[in-house]
Amino acid sequence: MAKSDRTNGFRRPPTAQEAVATELRRAIISGELSPGTQILQDKVAEQFGVSRVPVREALKMLEGEGQISYEPHRGYFVTELDIAELIEVYHIRNVLEAEAVRHAIPQMTPEDDERLEAALLDTEEANKFDDIVMLTAANRRFHFAMIEPCGMSRLVRIIRQLWDSTDPYRSVYFVAREHREKVDNEHRAILKAVLARETEQVVALLAEHRAGTVTSLRLMLEKDQETAET
Repeated sequence: MAKSDRTNGFRRPPTAQEAVATELRRAIISGELSPGTQILQDKVAEQFGVSRVPVREALKMLEGEGQISYEPHRGYFVTELDIAELIEVYHIRNVLEAEAVRHAIPQMTPEDDERLEAALLDTEEANKFDDIVMLTAANRRFHFAMIEPCGMSRLVRIIRQLWDSTDPYRSVYFVAREHREKVDNEHRAILKAVLARETEQVVALLAEHRAGTVTSLRLMLEKDQETAET
């Protein structure tokens, strides 16, 4: 039997690799490392007081998640999607998440409802304090509370990978207060439909929710592209 990471109240500390990966994820989500930013291994190693080995392994981990990418002879960069890639990712999410939700809603329990409501409260609390990291985490918990009960672990894993690849853009999206307020309003409508077990209404609201996000992100990317070309 494998030993538990927690015995008699003791929690095993994370490895240096896990600690570096966690901090880099936080920096990406918060916007400190924006899409397209180069991540220098020596600088990261010096910043966290570790060798290059755990930094290199952490970067490989984040590359596997889709949050950063590697370019030969140049190094690692925070994932930067062009408009077509962004639309493609959201289109795939639209198809897969609709399937997951249709299976999940009829199987949701009162405990699942509580998780969904708690995540909604956390997103609203994060908005009050402009806490983008907390908001991003709570937003993910809200959505996966409607996905994970589907009982299809492989499908959930694929959807999670799609979310990981667009994490750098959530920090960009959530910077605008009007976007955060829109998310809160849409989440409340989604929660109401879930609690009523109106599956197709949930699917429709989520599709509208994603469409609004991708439209806003597309406009932001187009504006950045125009600025770069002038």
